[in-house]
Amino acid sequence: MSTSKTLWKLAGCSLLAGVLLAGVMFPLAGGFGYASNRAADTVDNVSAELVEGTVPAVSTMVDAAGNPIAWLYEQRRFEVPSERISNDMKLAIVSIEDKRFAEHRGVDWQGTIRAFLTNTTSGEVQQGASTIDQQYVKNYQLLVVAKTDAERRAAIETTPARKIREIRMALTLDKELTKDEILTRYLNLVPFGNASFGVQDAAQTYFGIDATELDAGQSAMLAGMVQSSSALNPYTNPEGVTERRNVVLDTMIANIPERAEEFRALKEEPLGVLPQPNRLPRGCIAAADRGFFCDYALQYLAEAGISREQIDKGGYLIRTTLDPEVQDSVKSALVANANPNLPHVANVMNVVQPGQEKHRVLAMGSSRTYGLNIDAHETVQPQPYSLAGHGAGSIFKIFTTAAAMEQGLGTSATLDVPPTYQARGMGSGGARGCPADAYCVGNAGAYPPALSVTDALAQSPNTTFVKLIQATGVEPTVDMAVRLGMRSYARPGTSGFDNRSMADFQKDQNLGSFTLGPTWINPLELSNVAATLGSHGMWCPPSPIDSIVDREGKPVSLTEQACEQVVDPGLADTLAVAMSKDDLPGGTAAAAAGSVGWNLPMSGKTGTTESHMSSGFLGFTNNIAGSAYVFGDSPNPGEICSFPLRSCGDGNLFGGNEPARTWFQSIKPVAENFGPTSLPPVDQKYVRGSQNGQVPDVTGMPESQARSTLEGAGFSVTASTSNSEAPSGTVVSQAPSGSAVPGSAVTIYVSDGRAPRANPAGPPPAPGGAGGGGIPPIQIPGLPPIQIPSIPR
Repeated sequence: MSTSKTLWKLAGCSLLAGVLLAGVMFPLAGGFGYASNRAADTVDNVSAELVEGTVPAVSTMVDAAGNPIAWLYEQRRFEVPSERISNDMKLAIVSIEDKRFAEHRGVDWQGTIRAFLTNTTSGEVQQGASTIDQQYVKNYQLLVVAKTDAERRAAIETTPARKIREIRMALTLDKELTKDEILTRYLNLVPFGNASFGVQDAAQTYFGIDATELDAGQSAMLAGMVQSSSALNPYTNPEGVTERRNVVLDTMIANIPERAEEFRALKEEPLGVLPQPNRLPRGCIAAADRGFFCDYALQYLAEAGISREQIDKGGYLIRTTLDPEVQDSVKSALVANANPNLPHVANVMNVVQPGQEKHRVLAMGSSRTYGLNIDAHETVQPQPYSLAGHGAGSIFKIFTTAAAMEQGLGTSATLDVPPTYQARGMGSGGARGCPADAYCVGNAGAYPPALSVTDALAQSPNTTFVKLIQATGVEPTVDMAVRLGMRSYARPGTSGFDNRSMADFQKDQNLGSFTLGPTWINPLELSNVAATLGSHGMWCPPSPIDSIVDREGKPVSLTEQACEQVVDPGLADTLAVAMSKDDLPGGTAAAAAGSVGWNLPMSGKTGTTESHMSSGFLGFTNNIAGSAYVFGDSPNPGEICSFPLRSCGDGNLFGGNEPARTWFQSIKPVAENFGPTSLPPVDQKYVRGSQNGQVPDVTGMPESQARSTLEGAGFSVTASTSNSEAPSGTVVSQAPSGSAVPGSAVTIYVSDGRAPRANPAGPPPAPGGAGGGGIPPIQIPGLPPIQIPSIPR
């Protein structure tokens, strides 16, 4: 080289060094104005973030037994400490990327100036000269700091300004951290292709091993791929990756001569990667039948203060409440009773553990397969935990009963069971011939004229509970439903008609039909109603989370709704006992219970809508609670038939069929996993009823005396003629008896003095047997024939 060229090169180096020094030191020089100060602040802020070093990491969701449910991430990365990265990996990356890493202080000035001159004279970028510190800075800004495409472009732009910022931050980084810390962070940060970030995931992706197990050949391959993780893909470009690996091995031969023979031999070896990249599945979509639960858990966490974005970057360990044995039992029962490939019909179930401090969601599932293949009838819709279907039917009778008990009804009471009933002032039932100011209803089947509260809940006559809600009031009944767990009903817009909540709509219209459950439901909330009753009246939000810890193992607090004692424990316990005959002979779920050999104490209630478009079963013990719900999940659902479940023109679905069978089949194998099963003790206050709810016994009294006695006790009276051999005008029976809602109507049956006929009057059986299909028209003087709807149990 001539003397003049040498001098010019030295001058150029001096000039460049001066420019770089001025750029690095510009915040200290002063006099650069507001823009310079802002730039300095930006550098300092990013430098502080770099030193902190938090990078996106995979969050892991596990079930109650510690089994992974899902991996949630934006970048698939598992940070590992230095001791969990093989020494060969560290040697390989330093050898190819920054052989003077141990000597410089963040910037290799000799290499930087050389690269500048080479790139300047050639007119293109031929050398980068970035140290590992600088590469870490650039990658951190690209993969962590940048949020938009513009910011990502700025993070890798080839300008002097970016280079100067990078140098300044690298110098700061090297001052604050040890070399081992910087190298470990670098290896945990950089991409390795195939959506893999960080050396731990790269080792798993390509070799199925941990980073601590990487040998020299594997390490050389990964170190080489850092140059271009997209182009250097061992599955699409094995020749290029092999060539690059060998370049890395050559540098290791030069830099670590004592192992030269070993490294030369490795150049002849194949890459040794797995046949296919071992990609960790991402998100709830890979959670199979746990997918619905996974989605619900993420929604719950978002409402509790941890967003999906935080989870996708935070490296959390999310320990959930999902019990794998209960979940498997539920899923098995769901698909046993509803074909997953069945169009237009879904069977969903949730299981919630009763408790005084938490209601843990043990299982959540649908007969539908969780997935994106619509042609295979898969779905990711939140079926088990969103408003769906056409109602839970007679399950809602428990809300009327609870509200009546709170007002003074005792479970020892005997309730009136008229064959048909007009609830005046409760809105039109829409039946032909029904007065505009009334709700008209009939029973699906034959019943005795009176039933105890327990038998009424088990056998489910409609007229009894419509009469009871008339006495109790729609408002307290709807409020009871919300208190016990139907919390969506209090949210604006849930009525489906306007922006009113379902609760307000029912109360504004004074709809007596509410007790027969014709409104869409959230199946998880219905399951939580069971858990509330099983928890002695303590409502808690249905929680899918046991705990969550951050990447350092520190607990993360959640903002969860507090538990509430929504009804008196004695009321909840006494109602639970009153609901304990549904699985016994005569109960609407007896056949379903018998089909699995159920022999444990439990509380339950079936329900079906009038149109047979949805039905359900709610059941609970002292340890486990839940509900199964069958509904049409198509945009235009129709009536549903049973055995097998299917859409049909004339439905015959009942809550005692597939829904009850699903519940008993799910719970039978796991019922005693959480302790012995027993019914709670009753509270005599709620068995007997309130003092002002005691109904005087007027049997045997003349009608006038009976009226006077009942009215004196605060009740209204209606009379009905009874065919009896007792003296004419004598009261032969009454309903309700024992106790009633204070101020409600008591029906007295007055003898006509004639002996009973061979076929005493009573409600005619419905065609096809109990629950089979409707009530014949009845004639009321002065009115056209009334067609009474029969809303099945």
